[in-house]
Amino acid sequence: MTFSICVRERYTDADGGDRVRFGVAVTTRLPGVGTLCPFASADGAVATQSLVNVELGRKGIEYLGDGLAVDDALRALLSADDGKSQRQLHGVDADGTFAFSGEECNGWYGHVVGENYTVAGNLLTGEEVIEDTAAAYESDAHGDAPLAERLIDALAAGHAAGGDKREDLEVQSAALRVTNTESEADDPYYDDLRIDASETPIADLRETYETAKRGYETVMEKYADGG
Repeated sequence: MTFSICVRERYTDADGGDRVRFGVAVTTRLPGVGTLCPFASADGAVATQSLVNVELGRKGIEYLGDGLAVDDALRALLSADDGKSQRQLHGVDADGTFAFSGEECNGWYGHVVGENYTVAGNLLTGEEVIEDTAAAYESDAHGDAPLAERLIDALAAGHAAGGDKREDLEVQSAALRVTNTESEADDPYYDDLRIDASETPIADLRETYETAKRGYETVMEKYADGG
């Protein structure tokens, strides 16, 4: 799998309560990455990639829900994984971050960890892919745009820097998920999107996001008075 980003952001809800939102976004030169890599809940966000072990993502989110810190949860899963040398696993919870890249991942591979985010990638054209992904997120981290939009911007920056080096693989995919500590009813439609097979997955993800956001806003306006 190619490159992904996990983030944590604190914000104030409409009632003045302190809340946390989590986001994860990924793109690769293979179809269906949204079924394998990104995981998120009201407790955190996790991405599993390279030689993918989907259970690392599923159980990682479950462990966060059980109250484990993200570093303890993901380290425990890796310690029990015989294939960890070929894995990349990273994520965030309400307080911490964690990132791991096994020494047998395919080059270029690596990760970066910021104050409230992690970025990791493998089979990339170079280190600048994850650096530019991280820089794009940091530059927009306190912007007014929804997190889903800013995650797409971060993926676009990594892609522009070179992205996945396997140019002979034309069928690609991308996905994003955004969750928060409010009720599920507060999650808009455009916070869980996937492009499963496309030659332009990031552009298609952006178009899908913009269309879904417009549809959500139309519905909210139509039923604003309970009609």
